[in-house]
Amino acid sequence: MARTLADTVVVLDFETTGLSPEYGDRAIEIGAVRVEDGVIVDRFQKLMNPGFRISSFIEGYTGITNDMLKREPCCEEVMAEFAGFISGYNIVAHNASFDRRFLDSELKRLDMAYTGSCCCSLLVSRRIYQDAPNHKLQTLVSHAGISPTGTFHRALADAEMTSHLWLSMIDRIRERYKVPVIYFEHLSKLSRIDKLHAHGYLSSLVK
Repeated sequence: MARTLADTVVVLDFETTGLSPEYGDRAIEIGAVRVEDGVIVDRFQKLMNPGFRISSFIEGYTGITNDMLKREPCCEEVMAEFAGFISGYNIVAHNASFDRRFLDSELKRLDMAYTGSCCCSLLVSRRIYQDAPNHKLQTLVSHAGISPTGTFHRALADAEMTSHLWLSMIDRIRERYKVPVIYFEHLSKLSRIDKLHAHGYLSSLVK
């Protein structure tokens, strides 16, 4: 994938039946926003039927009920459509290792694969907002002064709020470090370095 700007991405979030597809868990909702040059230009949201009943804990945690899911399309149908939505874009998610596992697992069932790059906004936030009480999405939204755009733990709302967090971190880097152009690979690298070295790395981007 060609080098792309950090503010042109697809930000996504899954709601699922549990913690890992390795234990048979499936996606039950996908929400995503497409961001172009720092502006949300499109949204994608679908519930999907995993083929079995979800637990009362997941119903309470997400607000998604078995009654809501029973008439929804299967995961394969939704994910085939979603593959087109993310094609050609780098992706961002909060706690991205979780979402990437489900993305890869659901696409694998279709003999498809996402081949772009993925960056974790949670890891980036640990370098940018080191003074935050914690780095949960809800905490960071408040800490960064972002207005909530929906109910937490629903996929589209979480994706949209993650996109605002992502853009706020880009703006913070621009303002503090006077970096004129921030590429996706800059934030990918930032997410992997020790937070003690974050200031030095960001300062080096203007050289």
